[in-house]
Amino acid sequence: MKEELFVSGRNIPNIDPYLHLWHWEIPLYLFLGGLSAGILFFAGYFYVMRKERDMSATIKLAPLFVPFFLVIGLGALFLDLHHKLYFWQLYTTIRFESPMSWGAWTLMAVTPLSILWAFSYLRDVFPNLKWPYAWLDKLEEILKKYRKAMAWVLMMLSIILGVYTGILLSAFNARPLWNTSILGPLFLVSGFSTGLAFTILLSKSKYERKVLTRIDLIFIFTELFFIIHMLMGLQAGTQVSLEAAGLFLGGEFTVTFWVFVVILGLAFPATLEVLELRGYHVPGWIPSALILIGGLVFRFVILEAGQITRYLY
Repeated sequence: MKEELFVSGRNIPNIDPYLHLWHWEIPLYLFLGGLSAGILFFAGYFYVMRKERDMSATIKLAPLFVPFFLVIGLGALFLDLHHKLYFWQLYTTIRFESPMSWGAWTLMAVTPLSILWAFSYLRDVFPNLKWPYAWLDKLEEILKKYRKAMAWVLMMLSIILGVYTGILLSAFNARPLWNTSILGPLFLVSGFSTGLAFTILLSKSKYERKVLTRIDLIFIFTELFFIIHMLMGLQAGTQVSLEAAGLFLGGEFTVTFWVFVVILGLAFPATLEVLELRGYHVPGWIPSALILIGGLVFRFVILEAGQITRYLY
């Protein structure tokens, strides 16, 4: 018989509850959700501002990728589910107090709407495209008439989608790193920044790139402010909060977080964008690619670090 000596009444393996470890599927899903939210928001915003000609990549080209991003993200989320055959039960009820319910219904609305938005611009991006059926031409004409309404709805849903990716984690009260109100705005700003970076990669217009770069700088500095605010809040909290902050301030995630997220993912791209706006020649794809990589690494770090933090009594 194997004997074990427990010196504490907590943290006993197979007795105390443990959060099932989330793997690569969840951070990938959160990244693609935030990226899609950023693309759709600015597509709708600049359409409402009547910048369709000047911001072609923002309004027409970048949104073509959103349905694929959302499908891939939902596919990753589906792979993480243990009871895959029962996912539909999320859509049998609406719980306003549940972030999961908000996310499920928001994705249910934004996915088909993003497809319709992209469909309405397909022939603008591919002029030689011809529909095989007459009803597709009629559908395109109808969608063109309601683009403004779609733009407003897309902006609203994209904000909810972007915030939800952070609130989904902050709802876990038992995880000190996640249990902060700043996580929702932080993920929203990060998602919008990655959406801008992706659009900049696609754009060939100097004017459009300049406008998006200026906006992106605002989001980068805001994201840095939120990160500092998050760490300051943890440092001013209880012992478990101090331990959570310690993961990034000398702990095992310090190098990954500060080098790949803060420096290479935010500070360095911001510096390059400032130099580009001042007239220096900077390859446009470098800051955008770094922002996208930094945004992805950020979600992996937050997911992994958050699952380590816990309360012990």
